Amino acid sequence: MLSFIGRSVIQKIVTLVFVSVISFLIIYLAPGKPSQVNPLNPKFTLEMVERFRKEFHLDKPLYIQYFYFYRDLFTGRTVSWKDNQPVLTKIWHRFLNSLPLFIVGTVITWTLSFPIGIRSAIFRGGFYDRTTTFIAYLLIAIPSFFFAYILIIFVVSRLGVSVIGMTTFGLEHASLIRTLMDRVWHMLIPSVLSATGGIAILSRYVRSQMLEVEGQDYVRTAKAKGLPSEQVHYKHALRNALLPFVTMFGLVIPGLIGGSVIIESIFSWPGMGRMAYEAILARDYPIILTVNFISAVLVLIGTFVSDLLYLMVDPRVSL
Repeated sequence: MLSFIGRSVIQKIVTLVFVSVISFLIIYLAPGKPSQVNPLNPKFTLEMVERFRKEFHLDKPLYIQYFYFYRDLFTGRTVSWKDNQPVLTKIWHRFLNSLPLFIVGTVITWTLSFPIGIRSAIFRGGFYDRTTTFIAYLLIAIPSFFFAYILIIFVVSRLGVSVIGMTTFGLEHASLIRTLMDRVWHMLIPSVLSATGGIAILSRYVRSQMLEVEGQDYVRTAKAKGLPSEQVHYKHALRNALLPFVTMFGLVIPGLIGGSVIIESIFSWPGMGRMAYEAILARDYPIILTVNFISAVLVLIGTFVSDLLYLMVDPRVSL
């Protein structure tokens, strides 16, 4: 086990280095030069542009720029070109804002998807199966931004409460309980919205996987022996049907950044996805490169966790 973990860590470190190099080259080859960010402001003179280039090592060869950027990043000296704030500090604050949305949305998705998918597979072709299939495809087909605006209009017009932002304006000096409940309410709507598409897709995967396992010989043998249907479905079939989802669970981690861009933008939630989107519009290259690097780290961590979980739950897999 230790040798497997060691080899996996080394492979992922090498992969991370290649990802960092490729992402740096993509930014360099993109239209426009980094030194053209500030000159877009007419107040900047040529002297100020040259000082900007020297300060951020843009006058050095590309491989030197790469070395300086990641040296400053790992030592905490990389700053945003937009507001001159430390990049890691900005990302950490936005990470703390995105984390509750990610956790609540993921819990809702995985908690509801499996009962829905399993029941659809057990009662295949019935009214429940047809209804959930129709609703799932409807949720997949509706764009998330369109569904978000419909939900906002419904909540605001029917309940008369605010759903935009992290808090309601004017409650800065309210009691702790009221402030906490207001934060939970503002977090609930975006979390539910982000979970709807995940429930629709994941429940279809669960249904198809259960149907595949239900057709195996050992399941038919268990039924022929006269075992109770609940024992056949939930002990023999379900345990083997869940194996592919162990791998999928590890790949949920990168969704902490990329899966929340639209939701955070619509609901004005200051999270990591919205920050990355704003950095792209502002051509804030330190933020873009750092978020891309963190995304790669999360993907590699997710795959590593999936490998370990799969080894623990499936005895047929050997190191």
